[in-house]
Amino acid sequence: MAAGSHGGGEKRGSKSHANSGFPAQRRRRGPRNKKRGWRRLAEEPLGLEVDQFLEDLRLQERTTGGLVAEAPNEKLFFVDTGSKKKELSKKRTRVQKKSQRLQKPLWVDLALENQSKIPAPKDTLAYQVPNAKKLRRKKELWEKLAKQGELLREVRKAKARLLNPPAPKIKPGLQDIIERPFYDLWSPNNPLDKPLVGQDDFFLEQTKKKGVRRPPRLHIKPSQVPAVEVIPAGASYNPTFEDQQALLREAHEVELQREKEAEKLERQLALPSTEQAATQESVFREMCEGLLEESDDEDVPGSVEQPEAGDGTNETSPTGPPDAEKRMEKKTEQMEKKTEQQRRREKAARKLRMQQAALRAARLHHQELFRLRGIKAQVAHRLAELARRKEQRRLRRLAEANKPRRLGRLKYQDPDIDVQLSSELSGSLRTLKPEGNVLRDRFKSFQKRNMIEPRERAKFKRKYKVKLVEKRAFREIQL
Repeated sequence: MAAGSHGGGEKRGSKSHANSGFPAQRRRRGPRNKKRGWRRLAEEPLGLEVDQFLEDLRLQERTTGGLVAEAPNEKLFFVDTGSKKKELSKKRTRVQKKSQRLQKPLWVDLALENQSKIPAPKDTLAYQVPNAKKLRRKKELWEKLAKQGELLREVRKAKARLLNPPAPKIKPGLQDIIERPFYDLWSPNNPLDKPLVGQDDFFLEQTKKKGVRRPPRLHIKPSQVPAVEVIPAGASYNPTFEDQQALLREAHEVELQREKEAEKLERQLALPSTEQAATQESVFREMCEGLLEESDDEDVPGSVEQPEAGDGTNETSPTGPPDAEKRMEKKTEQMEKKTEQQRRREKAARKLRMQQAALRAARLHHQELFRLRGIKAQVAHRLAELARRKEQRRLRRLAEANKPRRLGRLKYQDPDIDVQLSSELSGSLRTLKPEGNVLRDRFKSFQKRNMIEPRERAKFKRKYKVKLVEKRAFREIQL
């Protein structure tokens, strides 16, 4: 009966609650293992009560070090023994006041002090010893050797030092310092470098830590342009009229050159006008250029007709015999055998030609002596020409040394000239309008001195298309 009555009471209570004037709240159901389930449970009345209770417990632990209900009476109450006016009425000396001030902590220290009563968690890493297992084994080994009567290496070395103490280092006195000769620290005859003379390279590099020799190319600057260039006088905050006009003229020339290049590019890329545009008639005339000339040649009167092959006439040209007859004559000459007399004559003629060539070469060599002055003049002229070309190449290299090189795919472009118009000049530094950028100036200086290649800002290019997706929560609200 008790159970039944209890159950009935719950039903009646629920009915009465439902019939009351408050609207009935429907219990929301859903998964509790999701994050949205945690949020829902935290927003319910039971969850709020649990959070408040846990927050109260944490506050008591921080402020009192534990629960107030479990704290003893001595910790919560104290015995009032009266005021301390008598002690305060006593006059304190200056020393007592100072000592009391020193004992009292500063407000800065109190503000930085940890007010929490919860002890800090134990730092397990503070109790760990690195290589503890190795040290323990080494200690066990030392104890074992000590039982056997053997001494450790460190102990033996210490005893050896006690038996044979090293000679004490004698500090140089004042007299020794005065009598020491002076020497140049950077001279090649430095007395400190005498022990290193004649030593091995490996000893100098490893033991004495000899510096690595830098390659000669590292001692040469990539450009002779100064790191910080002085701006022209017209760019100062209070320039003269002539300097300011000269700078304006230079900036004007740069702009004109830039406009000319833009106009040239527009002319090259512009479409042809209506007069220059190609028509069907002009296209047809261009296609029939060679065909019309060939048809005119065929209709020329007085052209000589070639004889037909069926006439039977085979006349030879009067210029000479045909090639076949010439080949036959040469073949017959080769087939005829030379006589001994012919051979002797040919040999004598060949010998005579060789003698004449040798005489001619000797005569020319002899005549070269009389041309010695002219040859010297030609050699001097040639050497002067080579020297002139060499000097010209040197001057060209010097002129190009200060120019920026082509280090990458982009060419170096000079920055814009920082110039102000005559109307923009101010009479005081307070109203001066700043021009240029120090960071951009340094970046351009690096490019001009061939330290970095000319660059351009990287352009962001998306590899995929942007997909717009409507959130499910927003879609549910619209439905």
